[in-house]
Amino acid sequence: MGFEDVMVPNCKRFIADAMLGKLVKWLRVLGVDVAYDLNAPDRELLRSAVQEGRILLTRDRRLVQRRGISRHLLIESDYYHEQVRQVVQAFDLAAGIRAFTRCLRCNTLLRELPKPAAAGQVPPYVYSTQAEFKWCSACDRVYWGGTHRENMLRQLGVILGERKGTVVQ
Repeated sequence: MGFEDVMVPNCKRFIADAMLGKLVKWLRVLGVDVAYDLNAPDRELLRSAVQEGRILLTRDRRLVQRRGISRHLLIESDYYHEQVRQVVQAFDLAAGIRAFTRCLRCNTLLRELPKPAAAGQVPPYVYSTQAEFKWCSACDRVYWGGTHRENMLRQLGVILGERKGTVVQ
């Protein structure tokens, strides 16, 4: 199988409105497929949701009522950690979490990047201290583990209510 972003059976795909940028980032950290365009007008957002078979995530009650879209989740909280928890619980996503498998910027599935290929693309210290790298083929961004990764995992564990504060990958 290639690295294309394919539809996985029972895999939930989402699209979020402009008010939910931080939620989008954290769902992508969890490996959730979330389309997001900060500048998309409501009409385009709804069209994309229907055409791509995505579930709309929004805080805008009028958008859902006015357009009559059936596949949506009205996000209740103003706080991203509560928003993440709401989405994960509402769609039973916990068992399918594959943290750090999507690009946080563009949502593309990440590819493994052999260490020699990372040379010159990451700071020298990072190259000398890290063994594994991932790469986004769409926006050419390189990812690696580090203290930020561990901090994010700990924070996600707290958000999702796990005792040890970690998320299984």
